[in-house]
Amino acid sequence: MNDSFFAGSYGGDNAKIDPMSRLECRICWHVYDPAEGDDYWQILPGTPFAELPAHWSCPTCDGSKQGFMVVND
Repeated sequence: MNDSFFAGSYGGDNAKIDPMSRLECRICWHVYDPAEGDDYWQILPGTPFAELPAHWSCPTCDGSKQGFMVVND
């Protein structure tokens, strides 16, 4: 997936995000916030999105990491 398909998509490109970037699932709008981590997947607070394990998916709808969008605060 690339920006021309869905603007703001992460698409697996870590260059688009910094360690504290928040990302939102484009299916269910769940927001992954590195400051909070992810209780469902037992991801500790402070874990950047880029460092989530390869098997990680949205804890709400099971959407893939590549389908998340960068949240512009």
